[in-house]
Amino acid sequence: MQLIGMLDSPYVRRVAISLQCLDLPFEHRSISVFRAIDQFKEINPVVKAPSLVCDDGTVLMDSTLILQYAESLAAPGRSLMPADVGQRQRALRVIGLALAACEKSVQIIYERQLRPEEKQYEPWIARVTGQLLAAYTALEQELPRALLGTPRGTINQPGITVAVAWHFTQAMLPEIVSPSAFPALQSHSAASEQRAEFRLAPHGMDTYPHGN
Repeated sequence: MQLIGMLDSPYVRRVAISLQCLDLPFEHRSISVFRAIDQFKEINPVVKAPSLVCDDGTVLMDSTLILQYAESLAAPGRSLMPADVGQRQRALRVIGLALAACEKSVQIIYERQLRPEEKQYEPWIARVTGQLLAAYTALEQELPRALLGTPRGTINQPGITVAVAWHFTQAMLPEIVSPSAFPALQSHSAASEQRAEFRLAPHGMDTYPHGN
């Protein structure tokens, strides 16, 4: 399989880390949706990262859908999602909050970096900032009760998604979300970034080096 997209995207990074945790080999192609749009179009005309080129050539997109497919390929006992219904409900809530935080972070970044300053709409930025802080406030409250590991002792999907989201926001918008206000998130992220799967897929423009 080929994972298309850059690791400065939390969605691409989430998939790269998860594929490692599921023990699924893949090739990573670090192609920008902005600077290499024509190259990306040749793979996926929709130009959406992450895109996953399956072994039969089918192209999937959207990190959550890609990971649903990846779960179906994983060996028994390798799932990153809990089987218990109640635990899965809690896991989905945590993942949803983390993905909302990613989405709102990206919206603020795009507003600031892609729109001319004179055309930036401050009421919209204020609204999205409020949503971003609300997502992280809810996550901070959920984290003490959340199960962020698998029965094998490895990190699970909620744990991966929360850590990736928090690291992304801190890397891109540190002035908006203060780490001191969210100690549980900061601690979980710092510990997760020490894991081999995270170090092999660092936030930025690097290419995941294994699985070719």
